[in-house]
Amino acid sequence: MPPKTKSRFDLISNLKVLVLFILLCTTNMFTNASEKFSWQIATPESKGLYSKILRNLHKEFEELKHGYINSFIVIKRNAIVFEEYYDIDYAELTKDKKDEQIRILEKNYGVHANPMYNYFNPEWHPYYKDTDLHTIQSVTKSVTSALLGIAIDKGYISDIDSKIVDFFPDYASNFKDKNKQSITIRNLLIMSSGMKWDESTHAYTDPRNDAANMENSEFWLKYILSASMDSAPGDDFNYNSGITILLSQILEQATGTSVESFAKKYLFSQLGIDKFFWKKIPDGLTDTESGLYISARDFARIGLLFANKGQWMGKEIISEDWINEIMAPTISTNYPNTYYGFQWWLYSDVDNKEIWMQAGIGYGGQHILIIPKYDLLLIFNGWNVFDIERPTSEYLAERVIDAVIEY
Repeated sequence: MPPKTKSRFDLISNLKVLVLFILLCTTNMFTNASEKFSWQIATPESKGLYSKILRNLHKEFEELKHGYINSFIVIKRNAIVFEEYYDIDYAELTKDKKDEQIRILEKNYGVHANPMYNYFNPEWHPYYKDTDLHTIQSVTKSVTSALLGIAIDKGYISDIDSKIVDFFPDYASNFKDKNKQSITIRNLLIMSSGMKWDESTHAYTDPRNDAANMENSEFWLKYILSASMDSAPGDDFNYNSGITILLSQILEQATGTSVESFAKKYLFSQLGIDKFFWKKIPDGLTDTESGLYISARDFARIGLLFANKGQWMGKEIISEDWINEIMAPTISTNYPNTYYGFQWWLYSDVDNKEIWMQAGIGYGGQHILIIPKYDLLLIFNGWNVFDIERPTSEYLAERVIDAVIEY
């Protein structure tokens, strides 16, 4: 029998199938909320990046030219286009510094010296007890801002301009100052509480640093709320890890559950993150200032959620309105061309003041860098806590932007 020739109808049908296939292959990966998430993997060139430039940066990381980098992931148009990990022996690197820091902590804090906050303790830093769960340090704050938005979306919190004093009934005596009584949730989110706090003059391994003192105190809330007022709430930006712990108390009071449990139900389980560790503070609260440990790829999932305006596989996890509020350059910081949103850093262009990068940044080299113009999401983990110069967020971003072929 001779082969059957295709009719015009068959050709059109086949063409429709082909077009549909192409659309499915090129569209956003979030197509069906019932599907299990899996990463797209693509070559840099297929997404408009020069692989050679990315490999050059990778080689520099391998050669420790930028200190200690543990993971380097580039995501372009929702696909992983470059992914490398670096095996570093932190037990060997910290064998002397660990004991030295123990002596400093014990001298200053006695029985309250906390090994979880000895940054040279390889059981805790940068990985959690020989797992692939990596500390994300202050990017925990950025995750907390997402949880606050979810709590608002679900009606647990009605107004971020609410006064925080109502969430701390056991600490009423710490709110005698009228300025302190006027602190709002919004002030906490943008680091403008007005409370006296010094987290920048001294290193985090130095007991003169307020964050270090808090982390080795018996009662964190008491330490934070005992601070005197330095200015009126809303007037000035002053980076203060303690006030993100206040958000932990507010979330727990509002939702009736711990921040960790709330995150597991409404955020992590939605993203398919089932392995994480989250420190608890002596008061029993979840450590929302720096206590979260997750794998590099799960770190990237969180970044991707923000990059996609709170959408995940066709489902809204965080409202776009809240993402837009988080990423609004609400207050100018102490750094040039840098603003702060709701627990996120925002970098503006020198000339036109437009925001070119949104960043979650953590001590030691934890970075979620979102560069909307180039549809780029960059993930870095590291542990640059030693006496070496570490790369800035801007530097890391610009090195990857150099690889962009298009635009």
